[in-house]
Amino acid sequence: MAAVGTMAAMGPLPAMGALPPLPTLGVPGVPELKPLTRYDAMRLGPGWSHSCHAMLYAPNPGMLFGRIPLRYAVLMQMRFDGLLGFPGGFVDRRYWSLEDGLNRVLGLGLGCVRLTEADYLCSHLTEGPHRVVAHFYARQLTLEELHTIEISAVHSRDHGMEVMGMVRVPLYTQKDRMGGLPNFLANSFVGTAKFQLLFALKILNMVPEEKLAEAVAATQRPKKGAIDHGGGAAGHHHHKSGNELARAGNELGERAEHPGMLHGGAEQHLVGLEGDAEALEQVGLGADEQGEGME
Repeated sequence: MAAVGTMAAMGPLPAMGALPPLPTLGVPGVPELKPLTRYDAMRLGPGWSHSCHAMLYAPNPGMLFGRIPLRYAVLMQMRFDGLLGFPGGFVDRRYWSLEDGLNRVLGLGLGCVRLTEADYLCSHLTEGPHRVVAHFYARQLTLEELHTIEISAVHSRDHGMEVMGMVRVPLYTQKDRMGGLPNFLANSFVGTAKFQLLFALKILNMVPEEKLAEAVAATQRPKKGAIDHGGGAAGHHHHKSGNELARAGNELGERAEHPGMLHGGAEQHLVGLEGDAEALEQVGLGADEQGEGME
């Protein structure tokens, strides 16, 4: 099912009167980009470049570790430059419509999806010296259709070259307030990709606005420094940052709740996690810092 864009749904400009204000992100810590309608974007002069990118997503009824709702599967890409972004690219308006140009690029990177104007979500003017208007599209698929695209992407022309691989965005937040979406947002994104991700998650009601704000705020808090155990041999063995030990505590708790997951090499991994948990106790970290469990 196509996600009909907020701005596309407005239709043609009225003959008189002002348009209602365009939606904004409104998440503290994330600079706003200037929104404009598709109509106004198409009226920009030849000195402007147009980029078109798309978010493909699907409702996901899955439960991580049997109790954490995944809600949606959202696709992004790891690019050749190590930055995260959405499928798409620049469109030469002299030869292509926005959708034709976008589908041409998607065909090279994904191979089996075509978007239409009904999938249009928003347009924003980008910051910086270059005059670029960023158009964004969103298409809701079934989970089976999304998985087919993930498989097709591996066999596309760009795989392993301009695109290192597809990734799914975790939309949950662990009890340590960093695992999941906050850690994902702490990665490096290309251009407007991070803004577009947050904007789409808000506009499409995929993540509550307050949860988005909490995830962004978590990425801006100073990270805990490395823990000093006195420099001895045993201390050197457990010289890990507080965040690493918190993640170990999370995983230990999750595996302990699901004994069926402990088989083969996983049992040896659990031993290491128990050692990490002991190290947490030795340095006096409380349960709230260990980040036990998720939400």
